[in-house]
Order: sequence, then C-alpha cells, then structure tokens
Amino acid sequence: MIKKSLQDKHSVYGAAPAADPVLSHTLTVIVDNEPGILARVVGLFSGRGYNIESLTVAETDHSSRQSRMTIVCSGTRHVIEQIYHQLGRLIPVHQVINLSVEGPHVARELGLIKVAAVKEQRIEALQIADSFRAKTVDTTLESFVFELTGSPDKIDAFIDLMRPLGLVEVSRTGVAAILRGKKSV
Repeated sequence: MIKKSLQDKHSVYGAAPAADPVLSHTLTVIVDNEPGILARVVGLFSGRGYNIESLTVAETDHSSRQSRMTIVCSGTRHVIEQIYHQLGRLIPVHQVINLSVEGPHVARELGLIKVAAVKEQRIEALQIADSFRAKTVDTTLESFVFELTGSPDKIDAFIDLMRPLGLVEVSRTGVAAILRGKKSV
C-alpha cells in the first residue's frame, strides 16, 4: 500500500484531486509546416510523462504553409490544461483548440482490419462487416481485409467482434476531428 501511494504521488495523474476524473480530450493544433515541429510537440508530451493516444498531421493550407495536428490524449482537467498551455507556448504553434471543451465536433478514424476466417466464421465476419458498413477491400480464400471509417469507439467495437473470428492485424490512421456548424478553427 505504501508503494502505491508513493507511485501516485510522483505520477502526472496523481497531482489532481481524487474526484477529478481522467478523461479523453481531442486537441487541434495549427502549426507552421516546418521540419522538426512534430518532434517538438511529441517531445513536449514525452518529456512531461503525458501519453498521446492518437496523432494525425497534415498540411491544410499550402499557401500559408500551415499544418493541422489532431491529438487525442487523456488526463485530468488539470493535466489537459497544462498540455493546452504548454502547446500554446511553442514558437511555431499558431493556435490550440480543445475540441472536447469548445463544443460539438465530428471525430473520425479509418481502420484496416485483417481477419483470417474459415467456414462459418467467414460468413459471420461478412455479416458483422455489413452491419458496421465496413467495406471489404481485399479477400482471399483464407482472409479478409475490411476498411472501416467511424468514431474510435465504433472501430474498437468492430475489432472486439472480429477477435474471436480470427483477427490477425489492425492498422489505424488516428483521429481526424473538426468542429460542427459554421464555427471554424
């Protein structure tokens, strides 16, 4: 019991009150599209013991040479506020938006899921894929590769159902997110 309390004391997540829950947040970061910015952002997270659950980066405005990072991370309210403010202090960062706080947003991810199934399991895998609106992008006599787009929870649920049917491999893109309505970043 003493060991656990010492570990909690030194944990990033142990600094906040016990009633403060650990929640997942989606952050959008607008940065200059220049070499090294991704390493600086990732270094900010790793240097402070924070974990990145999902990270996507792409240039969004070629003329201004800006990229959009979408970062999903978990932490208490206090930890997320620290991450938010520390990201905002990086020099090539133009804007940081916590979509989870800002308002309703759309978050989607692409997953490629390979399943090696035989006989009845092949039929069941195809039926489940159909109910999830997954697209079959490759098929052999021994396996399928399904393409599924949706919320991370939807992809997780699909993977969980495919596990007993012969799940072989999963490749995921990470979350892309945007605010709903006419409001923009």
